[in-house]
Amino acid sequence: MLWWAVVFFIVAIIAAIFGFAGIAGAAASVAQVIFYVALILFVLSLIVNAFSGRGTAVPG
Repeated sequence: MLWWAVVFFIVAIIAAIFGFAGIAGAAASVAQVIFYVALILFVLSLIVNAFSGRGTAVPG
C-alpha cells in the first residue's frame, strides 16, 4: 500500500513539472490519503500484535 503512495507522489511531481496543476494536486491528495491509511494500519497491527496474547516461549 505504501508503494501506491510513492507512485502517486511521483505522478504528482511529474505532473507539476509539466504544469498540470489539477492532476498534480489530485495525485498528491491520493498519495497523502494512502500514506495515512497505511500508517494507521501499521499502528493497528503493532497494537494487535502487542496484545494478542502470544508470548515468547522461553526454551528450557
